[in-house]
Amino acid sequence: MCGICGEISFSGRPSLSTLGRINDAMQARGPDAAGLYVQGGLALGHRRLSILDLSAAAQQPMIDAALGLGLAFNGCIYNFRELRDELKAKGYRFFSDGDTEVILKAYHAWGKSCVQRFKGMFAFALWERDSGRVLLARDRLGIKPLYYTDGPHGFRFASSLPALLAGGEVDTALDPIALHHFFSFHAAVPAPRTILRGVKKLEPATLLTIEPDGTQHRERYWHFSVGEQRPTDRAMSQEEWSEALLEAMTTAVDRRRVADVPVGVLLSGGLDSSLLVALLSKLGHEDIRTFSIGFDAVGAHSGDEFRYSDIIARTFGTNHEQIRIGGDRALQALPGAIAAMSEPMVSHDAVAFYLLSSEVAKRVKVVQSGQGADEVFGGYSWYPGFLSANDPVQQYQNAYFDWTHSDLQRLLAPEMLGDDDASLAFVERFFAAHAGASAVDKVLQIDTEIMLVDDPVKRVDNMTMAFGLEARVPFLDHEVVELAARMPAELKVKNGGKHILKEAARRCVPAEVIDRPKGYFPVPLLRYLRGPFLDYVRDLLNDEKARARGLYRRDFIDHMLQHPEAEMSPKGHSRLWQAALLEAWLQTHGI
Repeated sequence: MCGICGEISFSGRPSLSTLGRINDAMQARGPDAAGLYVQGGLALGHRRLSILDLSAAAQQPMIDAALGLGLAFNGCIYNFRELRDELKAKGYRFFSDGDTEVILKAYHAWGKSCVQRFKGMFAFALWERDSGRVLLARDRLGIKPLYYTDGPHGFRFASSLPALLAGGEVDTALDPIALHHFFSFHAAVPAPRTILRGVKKLEPATLLTIEPDGTQHRERYWHFSVGEQRPTDRAMSQEEWSEALLEAMTTAVDRRRVADVPVGVLLSGGLDSSLLVALLSKLGHEDIRTFSIGFDAVGAHSGDEFRYSDIIARTFGTNHEQIRIGGDRALQALPGAIAAMSEPMVSHDAVAFYLLSSEVAKRVKVVQSGQGADEVFGGYSWYPGFLSANDPVQQYQNAYFDWTHSDLQRLLAPEMLGDDDASLAFVERFFAAHAGASAVDKVLQIDTEIMLVDDPVKRVDNMTMAFGLEARVPFLDHEVVELAARMPAELKVKNGGKHILKEAARRCVPAEVIDRPKGYFPVPLLRYLRGPFLDYVRDLLNDEKARARGLYRRDFIDHMLQHPEAEMSPKGHSRLWQAALLEAWLQTHGI
């Protein structure tokens, strides 16, 4: 897990000082080492977090002079040892012991199709010395980020958006369509857009080839279709699906143990992270280290789930730590958490992951985390209603959107809001592209393919990497996602959601954790803006920069500041916090 960057100049040599600034901006992602490589019109940069092959032989950018290839790589290829053996049998010789060199040899052996063989999370830039061609790639579920700008300086890319800003020459005007998505989709802006007009992000499961003359070719190398079954699937019983699921999850957890450093677990107390601990124990993983976080309660709203995480810690004998966070510390951490966001993220648990990561990174360098289970296995409360939906587009808007178009007409200045309902149109197009699927399968598809990537997955990557902590997400193993996509929707969404996952987990997880009420990573101080947190928001939105920006209608901002708990989204999120968070992110990054 690292940070990568680069520049492809089509009319001269890249600026080494510019690339150095971009690379330095990602120091937190890779605190262990740094490297730059420049040749002709290409420059590559890398920040290293040493997880596999801790020696200098695995430093990046990695250049294989014999093959005429160079690479800057972020992520982990979990099956690299199997691939290495296969490549050795083909005659390849290795000078390092990690996964980076395996990518170089795999590309030489199999070309672009090598990504089909990779089981892991990755974003990389691979350079062919003799042709001058550059290949950018992103993993199937978009676990690893890759941002880029395409402008007068040439083509630049980096693992984080703020790193690109450090290089300068970026159009930082707000993209009105992305802005609409930000407010409608709980801050998720689907790729390739970002909130800034001049920055894009590579779509998941995508290869982008850039020729020396600047010509670009984009192709998607992996697809999954929720609800599409094999002929043999229709005869499978619930028991058989449960067995297949537990086997797939065991494999996914086992894969993510590969490391030359200790691996821990972020244990929330919910089913998902509890299952990871249970499977690690089943696999014989020694000295399982688990970490849970809790905040001050607000009224009847609890700020921790220690009761449940303690049950798992006792059951499996983990080396467990409770990390308790007071309200003052959460407020103090907000600026740091916002600075760590590649894109503005409104979910309350961003600061929780930030604070948790700050502590966990002092103890381990790699953790497994339970993100993705709700989207992949139908865990949210609104899914069952789609089993009989007559108008899935409208029903999806009612269930998911934080702001409707008419809501945004009250909030946004007219020049920042187009005439069309951009977010509803996006959902309409997406559902139309999956016309053969049932309503519930369409919803599971959009949530896994789009919303998951640009909300929880991005949030975990950004907050953990702010402290050089690598997070691995077994529920987003692509074989697990493919298996879940083939399962009948009813087995996923019935009985309150994640039914099939709960049934599989009963073989190894205590029932009191499985059958508990559904919880969320609780940060009640941001759900209910009161006291110092409300003062923080008020100061932000009354700041001269915010007023001069003219993004919001002032009368509605004043209304929300006077009645902070009156304007809540259908899911109970503070709309005032969402408006303030965007302004805070823009100010933090000098926009």
